[in-house]
Amino acid sequence: MNNASGLFAGRTAIIATKHQKERVIQPVLEERLSVHCFTPQDYDTDAWGTFCGSIARQEDPISTLRQKTLTAMDQYGMDLGVGSEGSFGPHPEAFFLPIDEEWLILIDKKNNLEIIAKHVSTRTNFSHSVCVSESEVKEFAQHSGFPEHALIAKIAEYSASTLAKGLQDWQALLQLSLETIQQHGQIHLETDMRACYNPKRMSVIAEATQKFVEKILRACPQCAALGFDITRAIPGLPCIYCGIPTKSTKAYLMECLHCHHQETIDFPHNKTTENPMYCDYCNP
Repeated sequence: MNNASGLFAGRTAIIATKHQKERVIQPVLEERLSVHCFTPQDYDTDAWGTFCGSIARQEDPISTLRQKTLTAMDQYGMDLGVGSEGSFGPHPEAFFLPIDEEWLILIDKKNNLEIIAKHVSTRTNFSHSVCVSESEVKEFAQHSGFPEHALIAKIAEYSASTLAKGLQDWQALLQLSLETIQQHGQIHLETDMRACYNPKRMSVIAEATQKFVEKILRACPQCAALGFDITRAIPGLPCIYCGIPTKSTKAYLMECLHCHHQETIDFPHNKTTENPMYCDYCNP
């Protein structure tokens, strides 16, 4: 057991989740941090926002994550807690490509410690569609990975109320869709992004948890505080053709949030030059 995991060994950590994320989070925490995990069955994280839009998230992902984790810790009298929060939207550069952005937090009141990690993946079925026929319903459902991946149904895209959530049965989906189309001329379908209804998201959370624990266990070489990690990407990878710096990452800056010791990782992707297609001079 290393010094980092020794901070947590034998302690109990509450996992602040409602949608069965403990299935992929708990095994990693228990194995790598030597903790015991507890997931309350009656803790309602929907109070901080829902994917279907019935309750809007009021804060940014980190603030939301911190609030719902601290609330769970206080409610159940725990001094060690872990929470998870996800966001979905277009890729910042390839707007046609959706991304899954997963955040995890560890809060340790005993050692006055807070560690946050983010993991971004393009492996998501995040999507929505307005359907006006049975064939369009079937096409969207198949594209979304239905029925293994559940769907949400609404009358209109921006409606705060839903007709159904967690749809995973073809007969129920088609019956509801045809009735709604007959009555309203359309039905709005979207992927259900709750982890327990979305295997792709659950697998991304599993990846994020591994990354999260690696960060927790990475100690600062200067002061030994936990959570030593990348805080910024430094652009400037030179174009292989003209040599002018591009916007591509040349290095990563690692920083300790406790003593502010910094280290730079040069050429982190084993690339020393960039393709001219990403150069603003060669390909303006």
